[in-house]
Amino acid sequence: MTILVTGGAGYIGSHMVLALLDAGEKTVVIDNLSTGFRGAVPSPAVLIEGNVGDQDLVRRIITEHGVRAIIHFAGSIVVPDSVADPLGYYLNNTVNSRALIEAAVQTGVRSFIFSSTAAVYGNPEQIPVKEDAPLRPVSPYGTSKLMTEMMLADTAVAHDFRYVALRYFNVAGADPAGRAGQSTPRATHLIKVACETALGKRASMDVYGTDYATPDGTCVRDYIHVTDLVTAHTAALRYLEAGGASDIFNCGYSSGYSVFEVIDAVRRAAGGPFPTTLAPRRPGDAEAIVAESAKIRERLGWVPELADLDLIVGHALAWERTLGEH
Repeated sequence: MTILVTGGAGYIGSHMVLALLDAGEKTVVIDNLSTGFRGAVPSPAVLIEGNVGDQDLVRRIITEHGVRAIIHFAGSIVVPDSVADPLGYYLNNTVNSRALIEAAVQTGVRSFIFSSTAAVYGNPEQIPVKEDAPLRPVSPYGTSKLMTEMMLADTAVAHDFRYVALRYFNVAGADPAGRAGQSTPRATHLIKVACETALGKRASMDVYGTDYATPDGTCVRDYIHVTDLVTAHTAALRYLEAGGASDIFNCGYSSGYSVFEVIDAVRRAAGGPFPTTLAPRRPGDAEAIVAESAKIRERLGWVPELADLDLIVGHALAWERTLGEH
């Protein structure tokens, strides 16, 4: 039996594929390679180029490979882009997810893990934010993910189908062994951008908004190492396959860092300063969001091992340096 990973040629998906292969799991990837890379999918995983919204293709993959579970990463993730192109985000994140869920039901796949986002909370009233907090996304990106969560909940009631939705906070870092990392050109992730700037790949980097009601005026986020995030997926898979009920979990460390604090960490790792430019706020950015992560630790037994900002930044910078060697 096989695990299907959608978006497995992308940043987080490629780390998931590595973990599945390390665990001896047969793995097949579907990715349209719009932002992912063919070379990011390690052997012996099977890569099929295509769209998760192509139900004929998905059904064929599930049947031919004996897929028993789906881990769904594929989607668009840039908040300001979603504000500019909401219909594109609803198509890629919501409509295509609906098609994938239906194909899973039609072919008898009972376990489904979904990459959701902390953006479903919008600007939470309480920090850290718990899974039962009000859901008030402030961007089409957040809304597109919330709509998929709603579809999953309704599907689980109507069919022999169980899911775990993992609400990611800010994912960063790279495989500690140097096998994978964030390679996407023009990526908008703060730590990625700061590492590129520190290595001279960008002339400068923008800091979007310095007038927020935070200690230093910049946005505050909970940064989680991509490897710890992958172990959360592995724990979710074990949970579902042991008969666990459908559920939703935050994926974060319950500690927040401001944009300026992250920049300082990258400067420490790089051994020197680099240029930054103060810029206006971006549309759709929440002021501060930090995870309450007790639920995933208690219910899934998740134990993060890389919960240190300097370690996350160090792995990201090391990966960025390897990209410059190719």
